[in-house]
Amino acid sequence: MRWNTLDEWLAWQEGLHPQRIDLRLERLQAVWQALGPPPLHGPVMTVGGTNGKGSTVTYLDACCRAAGLKTGVYTSPHLLRYNERVRIDGQEASDQALCQAFARIDLARGEISLTYFEFGTLAALELFSRARVELILLEVGLGGRLDAVNLLDADIALVTSIGRDHMAWLGEDPNQIAFEKAGIFRSGRPAIIGSREPPPRLRGQAEAVNARVYQLGREFDWQLADSGKSDPPTWHWRHADGTEFLHLPLPALTGRVQLDNASAALCALHLLAREQQTAWKMQDAHLRSGLNAARLPGRFQRIPGAPSWILDVAHNQDAARVLADNLRELEVAGQVHLVFGVVEDKEAETIAALLAPVVDFWYLAEPPGKRAMPLETLAAKVVAATGSDPMLCDDLMNALQQAMACASGLDLIVVTGSFMTVEAALRYRAPAAASAAIASKASV
Repeated sequence: MRWNTLDEWLAWQEGLHPQRIDLRLERLQAVWQALGPPPLHGPVMTVGGTNGKGSTVTYLDACCRAAGLKTGVYTSPHLLRYNERVRIDGQEASDQALCQAFARIDLARGEISLTYFEFGTLAALELFSRARVELILLEVGLGGRLDAVNLLDADIALVTSIGRDHMAWLGEDPNQIAFEKAGIFRSGRPAIIGSREPPPRLRGQAEAVNARVYQLGREFDWQLADSGKSDPPTWHWRHADGTEFLHLPLPALTGRVQLDNASAALCALHLLAREQQTAWKMQDAHLRSGLNAARLPGRFQRIPGAPSWILDVAHNQDAARVLADNLRELEVAGQVHLVFGVVEDKEAETIAALLAPVVDFWYLAEPPGKRAMPLETLAAKVVAATGSDPMLCDDLMNALQQAMACASGLDLIVVTGSFMTVEAALRYRAPAAASAAIASKASV
């Protein structure tokens, strides 16, 4: 084995390939073939989109595990530790399992270089094969057509939303971005579109490859139940084939957009049960349990206290708009203090403009890493967008401490921007939970 610890493997992987992101599949396919390729023992669902991918995967995983299916889940990035990216039946892969998978991939690749994300994707698939998972859930890292998870032909592919993000690789035209996202669709297989008004090319591309298209608002939809007859509030889901589920509990994750994400997940589950001929059939109890159990750290994650905190990875304009809407719904008794830090390729000015109406005080800092937006640049963008006088902080820890010192018991502290910004807040505000997550070990 080249390295003995997970940290050593990951540090080495970051420098192995000359480019951090290399959107080509040829090298990955060659190494996959050299590995066997390992047999997969269940259907594959691939989930892409700009926002909502993580939420949708979370609903899928929670509902399927409630039904007794053994799932393999691959997501990115992580918040506290790398192991979060690979989960088998709800448990994170252990350091040992990941190191052993990396060693097998290293041996199989020969002289072929792989990126950090490609190494991780192959390791996840290899571990899913060994664990004989019954359903594989893959979250697209970037784009879709040339993303590493598109190595596999998805039995069911789902695109949640299309927005402006990763423009350096995907372009700025919504239809071009849609073309890249639609690259996970396959001929003759379900292609689920989880937004009502996506760029036209998304559905057009799905139809062009002869995928069977199911779009929110057309082939399936949701509606809130009559509030006068439902306490707590519930919602209904219906499919064009006549299938319906009535009076479902609202998704555990916050925001109206979560009904879109949960509805798309239900469509995928319905098609999985109907078309994959699994022993499991989607039942009302499984859905209720999964919708109630869904948890996704760092997405409008509430931490009670005086002041209270909300941690949310809103690093593009659509996510910032949702965050602003959710904050309005809260009707905060005091003032809102926002800790903000992003990486350099994000549209900080647009994000700040969307959040400005619901923010009273700004605390700015650079997240760690080479890709961080410099503090002076960030400050200029925030001032231009909001006209505010933000507090400039030496680092994220200082920003968090300043917000805590300035906020009263009735106030709300919101931390948003990059995953690294939210990670710092989670370690600062909930150190016990963070330590427990880091210390936990899985048996896979």
